[in-house]
Amino acid sequence: MSARLQTTELASLLSGTAENWEIHYLETVDSTNSWARQEARQGARDGGIYLTDYQSAGRGRRGRAWEVPAGTSVMFSILLKPDTAPENLSMLTLVMGLSVAQGISLETGLETGIKWPNDVVVNGKKICGILTELDTVSGSVIIGTGININMTSFPEELREKATSIAAETGRSWSREQTAGRVIAAFAENYRIFNRTGDMTGLRESYQKILVNRGNKVRVLDPRAPFTGTALGIDDRGELLVKREDTGSVETVFSGEVSVRGIYGYAV
Repeated sequence: MSARLQTTELASLLSGTAENWEIHYLETVDSTNSWARQEARQGARDGGIYLTDYQSAGRGRRGRAWEVPAGTSVMFSILLKPDTAPENLSMLTLVMGLSVAQGISLETGLETGIKWPNDVVVNGKKICGILTELDTVSGSVIIGTGININMTSFPEELREKATSIAAETGRSWSREQTAGRVIAAFAENYRIFNRTGDMTGLRESYQKILVNRGNKVRVLDPRAPFTGTALGIDDRGELLVKREDTGSVETVFSGEVSVRGIYGYAV
């Protein structure tokens, strides 16, 4: 298997789903999100896919670093200019999370789940990172995604929390084929999202693989943390949690607080 992503193969895999989206590739880049933002500000059109084999300054949520060995994973950003209200755009993170879970399952047969809001997990370990950013200068949304595909080892601090497709299956996989599955799933889910501008049409699919659902969680609200049971999401992708202390149902917004499982990372 070539260490270099084959964009021609990827383009053929997207035929019939996202064939109008334009694929861009650089072997090395600081961050695909930063690259896509630069292109957006120079007039790049909606539907650009920006891929790389290696990010020297990849970023995760809350400013965390995201770095993996070259040629082992898929790292890409999708540039979009949705015709929807700005307050709806954060839901696209959930749309991508669902798409990654679906794409991996279709390609590999692995049972995937989602730890709210967008951590894709396999056997309780994280297999993907997603970072969605709004660029107000260009009016674009940039969704960065990194999927652990053929990594076979992880830093000590991540061994209990991270995994890869290869680690779970004992064999290597085509990065192009996996990326194609995920992007094709996203293209379809994005069409469904755009009909209503929220999670109405995707909520059922998301709920089915939400590993938090029915499990006890700790909501780390800086104002007043609390423990409760996750019930699922509403049509805006916010997590509904029944409080242990009062029995009331609280709506948790991912941009404001963090949710942790009581019995392990994924739940």
